Amino acid sequence: MPLLILLFLSACSTAPIVTGPVEPPLRRYEDLVKPGQPNMLEVKDEVEGFNRGSYRFNYYFDEYLYRPVVRGYEFIMPNYLEDRVSDAIDNLGEFTNLTNNLMQFNLKAAGITVSRFVINSTVGVGGLWDQAKKMGLKRQTEDFGLTLGHYGAGSGSYLMLPVLGASNVRDTTGLVADLATSNYLGPVAWINDTTFTYAYSGIYAVDRRHRTPFRYRQTGSPFEYELIRSLYTMKRDYDISQTNETK
Repeated sequence: MPLLILLFLSACSTAPIVTGPVEPPLRRYEDLVKPGQPNMLEVKDEVEGFNRGSYRFNYYFDEYLYRPVVRGYEFIMPNYLEDRVSDAIDNLGEFTNLTNNLMQFNLKAAGITVSRFVINSTVGVGGLWDQAKKMGLKRQTEDFGLTLGHYGAGSGSYLMLPVLGASNVRDTTGLVADLATSNYLGPVAWINDTTFTYAYSGIYAVDRRHRTPFRYRQTGSPFEYELIRSLYTMKRDYDISQTNETK
């Protein structure tokens, strides 16, 4: 997304940047686990130094740039209009759901996705209202990271991406593929207007954070980094298991 990149670049001038070696954490969960004991939070993390630096950067970016923009959006926009924006963005995102359901040969979910897009784009006035949901057609959310996992691709090392947050090698690959597919083949590309593309990218970035309740350093855990790493990994493993059960 073009504006996400612009937000990232602008954040570089306002948030502290780690230069030189990354300082080790004051305490690590792994240091408290005795030899031979199972480590419930253990996740493959081959670039932990970079990830922790990125995690710290994300805190400052989120606290001093991203969330203030989102709070301004929430202050200006009535809740009703916020919901309309979210529904419209979800409708444009159905293309990603469709392509990945097709790649997983989940034809039932693909059919539901097409039906949702047609209904919401027409009866729902360009996706501003999720009329398909009222008809019992639930969103069939999929992404290319899940598609890769469905076909047996391992997660690879855990990654904490600047701005974007928790991920891994497989899901980052999937994210790039989904963005490329959406931008060059999806509804945004059909409109073929640079102004619309930039406007959509900005609104998408704000809406995504608006709908994410998580706040860095607010979990109450002294091992928040490890906790997020573990929860993200378990959630993605569960999502992949669900894609396998529906086939």
